[in-house]
Amino acid sequence: MGRKRSVKGKVVLVTGAARGIGAGVARDLAKKGAKVALVGLERDEMEKVAAEIGADAGVWEADVTSWDDLERAVDGVVQRYGRIDAVVANAGVAATGFTRSIDPKAFERVIEVDLLGVWRTVRVTLPHLIESNGYALLISSLAAIVHIPGNSAYSAAKAGVEAFANSLRAEVKHLGVDVGVAHPTWIATDMVNSADEHPVFGPLRKAAPGLASKKYPLSVAVDLIVAGIQKRSRAVHVPGWVGALKLVRSFIPRVVELNARKLVPPADKAVLEDIAKRGSEESSLVGPGARAAAKSKSAKVRAN
Repeated sequence: MGRKRSVKGKVVLVTGAARGIGAGVARDLAKKGAKVALVGLERDEMEKVAAEIGADAGVWEADVTSWDDLERAVDGVVQRYGRIDAVVANAGVAATGFTRSIDPKAFERVIEVDLLGVWRTVRVTLPHLIESNGYALLISSLAAIVHIPGNSAYSAAKAGVEAFANSLRAEVKHLGVDVGVAHPTWIATDMVNSADEHPVFGPLRKAAPGLASKKYPLSVAVDLIVAGIQKRSRAVHVPGWVGALKLVRSFIPRVVELNARKLVPPADKAVLEDIAKRGSEESSLVGPGARAAAKSKSAKVRAN
C-alpha cells in the first residue's frame, strides 16, 4: 500500500461533481488544500458545491458524452489553473429494468455516460496528466463484479470501466501517469436512494442476501476514495470486502442466478405492469443525474 501524498495545491478535475460521490470527494479534497475543478451537468448544484468549497473551486458545465463540451471544460480548467494533476472520472447515471423491457434510450445512455464518458474524459485530459506525471481514478462499481438482474446496463458499463482502467494503466505507466479504479458498493447517494424508491427494483435490490444489499453512508466512499487519490492507488474498494469478491468472481454469476430463480419471475411481471402504468422511460430512469442527462442538449442531439 502506497503512502499518502499531500494534495495541497494540486489541481484535481472531478466529473459528475454536482451530487453524491463526485461532490463529496470534491469537498474533501478542497479541505485538504486541493484546487478542485467541478465538471458536469446541473450547474446550479455544482455552484452550490463550489460555494461551500471556496475561491479555488471552479465550475464547468459539460456533458461527458460530448467531445466539444469536455474539450471546452478542460481548456478552461488549464487556462485557470495552468495544469491538471489528477482526474476523477466519476460521472455516471443508472437505469433499471430487465433487458427485454427496459427503455432502449435509457439503457444506451448508461453506456454513453458511464463507459464512453470515462473514455472521453481520459482522452481529453491525458496530455495534461502526462505533463504533470498525474493520476487518473476511474470510478467503476461493485456492479462490475456482481451482475444482478435489472442492472445489466450499469454492470456492463462499469465492467467496461474496470477493463479500460487496467489496459490504460499498462499503457501510460512509462509516461509517469498512474491509473486507479474504484469499486464502490451501494452508497447512500441520490442515485441509489432513488433506485430504492422504484416500486419493483427497490425491493429486488433490498432482497439480495447479506452484504450484497447493504447500503453505506456517503462518508465511507469519500474517505476511501480520497485516500486512494492521495496514495495514487491502483484499486480502491469501498469498503474493503469488495476487493475480496474479486478473488471469487468466477463463482458469483452462479450465485446470482440461483438467488434470482424465485425473485425475478414475479418482478418481471411487475415491471411490465409498471411500464404499462408509467411508461417505459419513466420506469427506467433512476435519480436526478439520469434525468439531467436525458434532458441535456447533447443527449437530445443524439436522439434526433
